[in-house]
Amino acid sequence: MKYNEHVAVSTSRVLLVPYDAHHVPQYHTWMEDEAIREATASDRLTLEEEYENQVSWRTSADKLTFVLCRALEPASAAGNQETVVVAGRDDVPERMIGDINMFLTPWDEEDDNQDEDDANATKSDAVSLSDTAGVEFVRAEVDVMIAGTGDRGRGLGKAAVGAFLEFVSRNRVGILREYYTTVVATAQDHTRRPEIREFVARIQASNQGSLALFAGFGFRQRGEVNYFGEVEMVLRPAIGRQGEGTPSIGEIEVVEGYREAKYDRSRLPAEAKAA
Repeated sequence: MKYNEHVAVSTSRVLLVPYDAHHVPQYHTWMEDEAIREATASDRLTLEEEYENQVSWRTSADKLTFVLCRALEPASAAGNQETVVVAGRDDVPERMIGDINMFLTPWDEEDDNQDEDDANATKSDAVSLSDTAGVEFVRAEVDVMIAGTGDRGRGLGKAAVGAFLEFVSRNRVGILREYYTTVVATAQDHTRRPEIREFVARIQASNQGSLALFAGFGFRQRGEVNYFGEVEMVLRPAIGRQGEGTPSIGEIEVVEGYREAKYDRSRLPAEAKAA
C-alpha cells in the first residue's frame, strides 16, 4: 500500500517504518528460520523473490505493512511535531525486530451468520446495520511477528499492535479510499463508503501469548480450532455514520509517545531507494 510510503510511527516502545528495499536482506535472514516460516505460514523464498515481494507489498492496495524497529532514542524522539525518522539510521538491521501487516478483503456476510451460531459470541458482536446504507464493508486481517527470540516476551508485540491499530484508526479514511478505489470500485460506485466490518487475527491455538495479546485489545474467539490448528480472533469496531468521528476499533489504551513522523530516505544510497 502506498498510503504509508512516507510515514513512520514512533512510540515510546517501538518504531514502525514502511517496508523498503533496504530492509529485505534482514527480513530474508529472518525467513530462513523454519520456525518463523511455520509460525507465519510463509513459504521459503530466494532473496530475489523477497525483493519482488517487497515491491508487491508496496504497490498492492490491499496490503498495509510496517517493519518494526526498536524505539527511537529519546534525543531523536524529542522535540516538536516535525520529528523525522531517518531511513538507514533509525531502521538499520540491528534495530529491526519484526513486522506487522494488514490484509484487506471484501467482507463476507457468512461471517455474521457464523457469529449468530457461535456459542462464544455475545449480543455485542451483532452490530446493527440499519444505518449503514451505502457502506461497502471490508475485512481486515492483522498479523504481527517479533523475529528475534530475545525480543519476545517483552511486550513489544503488544506495543506494535497498539500503535498499528491507532494508526489505522486515525488514518482509516485514506487507507480505505486507496483500497476501495484501486481494488473494488468501478467508475459507477465511487459513492459507496468503505468501512472496516471486522478485524481478524489467525493464531496458532498453542500460542497462548498471542491469543492473550489480541484478547487484550478486545478480540474474541470465533468458532473452534481449524484444520491448521489456528484460532480465529475477531474484533468488531463501532460503525459510525458518515461524517461522524473516527469509530472506536477496540480496547486501545492511549499509546504512549505516539507520533506520526516523516520517513526520510534522503541519506540512503540511490540503489537502496527503489521500492
